[in-house]
Amino acid sequence: MGRSEDGDQALRDRLRDCSEALGDRAIELLREAMQTKDPDARAGFAALEKRVTRARRAVEKAIGLLDGD
Repeated sequence: MGRSEDGDQALRDRLRDCSEALGDRAIELLREAMQTKDPDARAGFAALEKRVTRARRAVEKAIGLLDGD
């Protein structure tokens, strides 16, 4: 594997780590939404979870593009 390919793999690995972290954060937000009794706070957590999930999908798409899929 050449230097460029090593760099590409390192970037994909970092993106996978980011995707996993975003997924973990989305789960945390869903838990917080379920635990709160305040409807406004629940809606806020749910909206933030949706944005985090969209970000994770975008990262997954970037990984796919780099993989050539």
